Amino acid sequence: MGDESKELKSVIPIKPSVKDYAWGIRGMDSRVARYALENKSVDEVDPDSPYAELWVGTHPKGPSVLEDGRTLQDAVGDELPFLFKVLSAGKALSIQAHPDKRNAQRLHDENPNAYGDANHKPEMAIALTPFEAMCGFRRLEEIAVLLKKHREFADCISEEAKLAVFLASNEESQTDALQKLFASFMSCPREVSERNLKLLLIRLNAEQSQLHPHPHDEPAWERKCARAIIRLAAQFPGDAGAMAPLFLNYLLMAPGESFFMAANEPHAYVAGEIIECMACSDNVVRAGLTPKFKDVDNLVNMLTYTMGGPSIDAGAPSVNEPRILRYTPPVPEFEVLVATVGPGETLLFENPGVPSVMIALEGAGKLDGVVIRPGKCYYWPADASALEFVVAEHRRGPLKFAVAHKNQNIDHPTAFKRDNYGSLAGSRGISVPSSPLPYMGLRDFPTGSNPLTPPNLNHTRAEDS
Repeated sequence: MGDESKELKSVIPIKPSVKDYAWGIRGMDSRVARYALENKSVDEVDPDSPYAELWVGTHPKGPSVLEDGRTLQDAVGDELPFLFKVLSAGKALSIQAHPDKRNAQRLHDENPNAYGDANHKPEMAIALTPFEAMCGFRRLEEIAVLLKKHREFADCISEEAKLAVFLASNEESQTDALQKLFASFMSCPREVSERNLKLLLIRLNAEQSQLHPHPHDEPAWERKCARAIIRLAAQFPGDAGAMAPLFLNYLLMAPGESFFMAANEPHAYVAGEIIECMACSDNVVRAGLTPKFKDVDNLVNMLTYTMGGPSIDAGAPSVNEPRILRYTPPVPEFEVLVATVGPGETLLFENPGVPSVMIALEGAGKLDGVVIRPGKCYYWPADASALEFVVAEHRRGPLKFAVAHKNQNIDHPTAFKRDNYGSLAGSRGISVPSSPLPYMGLRDFPTGSNPLTPPNLNHTRAEDS
């Protein structure tokens, strides 16, 4: 009782907002649910309800509040430039992108009900568990392979778009081909896409079955793609978006790994739990895998159509304290620091001099002599003292917590935007991303050559005939 009665000196407890979107993990299996209960954001956890997102910030759709009833914005004196979240995804989120500032203003002016603010929404995700996501367009060589292999997918694409994919020879023509392919797929008549999805699922289920004479003959990246389609189709029956792994990169991230998604880049989170930080906005342009409002035309027109997955960032140790990992994007609104304090250790965390928020992620320890538990959320004022964390020696695991604030290291980002480097920005660093070509016994081809010959394009899509 003694520790509980003490008062925190450096930070102020806050009550975050909870979102119960249908894709969330249900009941106490959800980290969001456990954190919400710890912060008294909910009185009890319903085992049948999804708990999808925990919002820590000042966004009007889900403002955090202090114990005295003031909003976090009242305490800070202004809106925070970022929104800090915990996500628990039990099934896939929509295929989506977030607009840049110009598009955000236009969308807000045209449809304020669907787009409630005029801000852009670059975002960074840091995995807390193994995390699956689709991010960015595949390289055109991979899409060409999949068009040749999966006739059902090819039948959802116009002849013009398929020819553009196979004949693209430089960066401009590749960008044009990607846009044509995506626009054609998204505009495919529903009856055509549903029929081809059913045919594709019949074949993929047979190929992935143990009854198939050669269930593992295909390369691992193709097998992962096929299984992702089967999972997505089970979650969203009849939704052609289940074929998205055929043109979007499919990633599996380990805990502690992160990626940055700039504006106008397609992505869809599939499963797992993350912390996520973004500019203070809730603008989402959706096109598939969702019962919500779909804005296909705007999504098709706003995407950058660059190729390759995002840079995977494992964080950079802070110069003065290697137990603090810094995740810094190339945008001014936010950065995230994740600290780990082992049993028997003490950590002094200096105030960055800007308003910050903090989430205890796992383990237990003491802050200002007060016990903090997983899920507790705090506001750390810009003029408050440094934080001193102490973990008792008898503890069997470390205390881990995350702090978000305005970017103080924008000149030294740990993540980058792919358009800074073109399509050579790989999925795990500034390098050429992995390609399926070596798996197929093919060599890499120089830019400007065409490694794949077009398939027989005599079969036509329904509306082309």
